[in-house]
Amino acid sequence: MTSLSPDCNELKKQYDDCFNKWYANKFLQGDTTPECEDLFKLYRACIWRAIKEKNLDQLISDARKEKPFSGPEDTRTGET
Repeated sequence: MTSLSPDCNELKKQYDDCFNKWYANKFLQGDTTPECEDLFKLYRACIWRAIKEKNLDQLISDARKEKPFSGPEDTRTGET
């Protein structure tokens, strides 16, 4: 599956590969130490750039006002 933006496809592939390897080889063996956070942050930043370029950030903001998201603050805005 491709990313929201072609500019993010390579980061998505790198993150997906890292996550799948970690999940199969570590997490399922009981090791929950995260290993792909840096790639995730880079990918998330790329996605948020694409969201803003496509003017989707206002739609997301409006939707969250109607149905607030209860996750950590930084996942809602793409900011750390």
